[in-house]
Amino acid sequence: MKKVTILAMEQAMAASVMGPMDIFCQAGLTWNHIFGQPPKPRFEVNIVTLDGKATSAFNGATITPHCAAEAVEATDLILIASFASYEPLNHAEQVGKWLRRHRQQGAIIGSICLGTFLLAATGLLDGMTATTHWGFVEEFREHFPQVKLRPDRLITDEGNLLTSGACNSYIDLSLYLIERFCGPEVALECSKTVLHDRGRTSQTPYAVHRFRKEHGDTLILAVQQQLEESCGAAHDVEHLAKKHGMSRRSFERRFKAATGDAPLLYLQRLRVETAKYLLETAAHSFNEIAYQLGYEDSSFFRKVFKKHTGLLPREYRQKFRRA
Repeated sequence: MKKVTILAMEQAMAASVMGPMDIFCQAGLTWNHIFGQPPKPRFEVNIVTLDGKATSAFNGATITPHCAAEAVEATDLILIASFASYEPLNHAEQVGKWLRRHRQQGAIIGSICLGTFLLAATGLLDGMTATTHWGFVEEFREHFPQVKLRPDRLITDEGNLLTSGACNSYIDLSLYLIERFCGPEVALECSKTVLHDRGRTSQTPYAVHRFRKEHGDTLILAVQQQLEESCGAAHDVEHLAKKHGMSRRSFERRFKAATGDAPLLYLQRLRVETAKYLLETAAHSFNEIAYQLGYEDSSFFRKVFKKHTGLLPREYRQKFRRA
C-alpha cells in the first residue's frame, strides 16, 4: 500500500483533511464491496500536526492527528490541507525542512486551496507553476511573486509538486493522484463510487472577478464608479482621460496601477460580470443581454464571455441558473 500523510494546521478546513482521507481510504474497498470482490486497500492514510497535538478546524471541530509530522519516517505522498488563517505561514521554515526531507526520499507533495500559500512560503514553489483559490489570487501574487500562478487551473502538476484550487478541488486532486499511483481503472472506480465527475480542469467558471477598490486613488475610484453605473454605454478612453485632466497614456498607466487592468479590459470584465448575473437571475436571451451591455454584435460578446468564463453563455446559464 502507498502511504499518504495529510498535514493539518490550525484553522484547517476540515473537508480538506477528512475528505482526501476518505477518498484514499475507500480506494479498493467500497467498489470491491459493492461487486462482491475481496477488499484490496490501496492506501494507508495518516493525519499529522506539527506538534502531534489535536488542532481546531475552521468549523470548530477538533482534528486529532495520528502523530506529529516529525514522527513520520517515510511516506509516498504529503498533502497540505487548506486553512482559514495566515497563522500557519509562521511555521513555513519548520514545514519546509520537513517537506524537503521527504521530497529527497521521493515523496510527492501536494497542496489544497490555501494550503498552497504554506507550500509557497517554504520556497519549494519558486519558479514553479501553481494554483490556489480564485478569491485569493491578488494576495498570493503579492506575497509570492516568484511563483507562476495559474488561477484558471484546477490542478497544477510539476512532477513531485502539485497544487489544487478551491477547497472542494481536494476530490479532483485525490482522484488525480489515485490514477497516478494506481492507474486509470482504479481512479474511474473511485470517481463512480463517490459520484464525482472526472475531467474538471478549470476553476474559471466558478470565479468572480474582484475589482480592486482599496488602492486609495480617489480619481480612479470615481472613474470606476462611472464605468460601473454605465457599463453598457460607449466609453472612450481618450474622453475619460481629458475629463480628468490627463493624457491618455498617463490615465491608462494610472488606472492599471490602481486596478490591475487597462481601462478597456476593466470595462470588459464589468460587462462579463453583469452578463453572468443576468444569465443567473433573468430570462433575457443572450442577444438581449449583449445589446444592453453595448454590443450590437452578440457573437463577438459571446467570444468575450467564453474567454473570461470558459463557458458559452447557454452553458453558464444551465450550470448557475438560480431557482
